[in-house]
Amino acid sequence: MEECAPPGCLIELCIQLSMIMLGKQLIQNNVFEVLIPYMYRTIQEEKVKKRAAENEENDTEEKRPKQQYDKDYALEPFEGVTPEYMEMIIQYGFVSLFVASFPLAPAFALLNNVIEIRLDAAKFVTEIRRPDAVRCKDIGIWYNILCGISKFSVITNAFVISFTSEFVPRMVYQYMYSVNGTMNGYTEHSLSYFNVSNFAPGSAPTTTLITGVSMCRYKDYRDPPWDPDAYTFSKQYWSVLAAKLAFVIFFQNFAMFLSMLVAWMIPDVPRSLREQLKKENMMLMEFLLNQDQEARWQREGEDYPD
Repeated sequence: MEECAPPGCLIELCIQLSMIMLGKQLIQNNVFEVLIPYMYRTIQEEKVKKRAAENEENDTEEKRPKQQYDKDYALEPFEGVTPEYMEMIIQYGFVSLFVASFPLAPAFALLNNVIEIRLDAAKFVTEIRRPDAVRCKDIGIWYNILCGISKFSVITNAFVISFTSEFVPRMVYQYMYSVNGTMNGYTEHSLSYFNVSNFAPGSAPTTTLITGVSMCRYKDYRDPPWDPDAYTFSKQYWSVLAAKLAFVIFFQNFAMFLSMLVAWMIPDVPRSLREQLKKENMMLMEFLLNQDQEARWQREGEDYPD
């Protein structure tokens, strides 16, 4: 497997994610959600018609009108909402885990969800048998899965920004190695020297456009060939690596702090509702206490005061 080049592989990751979001999520899933139930219903209707025609030949009684359950029998049976939840979880994973490398992912996810809502509505109403209603408090284990993906996406995006882009190397050069605090000379700083005489046998290019070249430049942080430790990682490489790891730690803690701040500012239960729940619990306790006192007075044969 080919590794990322020193400048990073953000463009390749962006192209791959765009193909996944457009090809798989937007086209493949929606097409299959429409075609498979339609094909199943068509096949079942043909079987029902064929069976009904055979029964009519053998049955001499009066033909009864087709009931709704006869029509629903040709529909696809309801298999639960797990595939629907799984599809949304996968989409949320793509959007949250790699949003730093593909900023258009939320826009494509929104477009996919708009289409998904209409297709699912048509599928559940016309292509699937009516499901049994079940009371539930919330989405269950899927909420914990979403929370886990959200926390893991912070770490993933931190590593994507740090190790697949030039954001951190540029910041290191600007604040540590630049003479005037600008990006002038960054390209020269990020290139290393290579002596063409150090090519391994058989690895040198056979044809060159320029003759008489003794030194080449390539994208990496390594010591020059005239250094005693030629072609080993230079001090700049370790400085950039340390800055990348520091950025990962800072980004993770900053994102977690923001999420905790937003969760504190926007609670799950509003303050007014919490007060009403406390009042309701207090009234319930008073009612139960009065009922207990009234029952005790009645057992003792005394009248309970109003």
